[in-house]
Amino acid sequence: MTAEPAPTPFASLHHRPGEPLLLPNAWDHASAAALAARGFPAIATSSLAVAAGAGLPDGRGATREHTLRLARTLGSEPYLLSIDAEDGFADDPGEVAALAHRLWDAGVVGINLEDGLGPAARHAAKIAAVKTAVPGLFVNARTDTHWLGDGDERDTLRRLDAYRQAGADGVFVPGLVDPGRIETLVRHLDVPLNVLYSPAGPTVPRLAALGVRRVSLGSLLYRRALGAALDAMADIRAGRAPAGTTPSYDEVCAPGKDTPASGPADSAR
Repeated sequence: MTAEPAPTPFASLHHRPGEPLLLPNAWDHASAAALAARGFPAIATSSLAVAAGAGLPDGRGATREHTLRLARTLGSEPYLLSIDAEDGFADDPGEVAALAHRLWDAGVVGINLEDGLGPAARHAAKIAAVKTAVPGLFVNARTDTHWLGDGDERDTLRRLDAYRQAGADGVFVPGLVDPGRIETLVRHLDVPLNVLYSPAGPTVPRLAALGVRRVSLGSLLYRRALGAALDAMADIRAGRAPAGTTPSYDEVCAPGKDTPASGPADSAR
């Protein structure tokens, strides 16, 4: 009898009872390094942040090369990296599998693939192709029944079952915030459930108690960073010192390799 392969370090983070993987989403080297320095063992990316940073639309398949470039930048770092790859940037399962292989070669250990409420069979075929091409890559299969649709429970279960049967290692239902529905899904599934954190939804301890195994932040941190920049400028214009956390110049340079050997440690630099 062939033994089951040992779970990868990234997969193991999804199997700690009562302690879901709290997965922050970064958008560049500086944000990822700062989050890793605060003790987060795994970092994900945000497709909205990648798209917005390039001046491109999110969810339209426009950022494939930008996503690959970011993966190459972050994939060699000491933290575990999961990439938000929209729907795989292609309808053809073979093309999605080829992308997954390139991400794996760059050091990526996880991929998030969304169905965009397209045909479940097509999304399942993409998942199966990726798992065949790169068995060690953790596939987090996202359904948008609550994000783009009306949250139909039967359709959600049907899609998640199809994706699990295709080989998904975990499933993701962004927009799901009702504790009762979350608990129902957890009881139904035999793979980790990922939900998107919402300030208006359950807290992380509450999600842990419901059995959620992964909590993603999506674009929240990026949008908060933009908001903090706007708030700081409003304070400065009004003659107030900006509030909030401001990393020093040296702290921001520290994760990189080009920190100046000398020069003024000016906090405004």
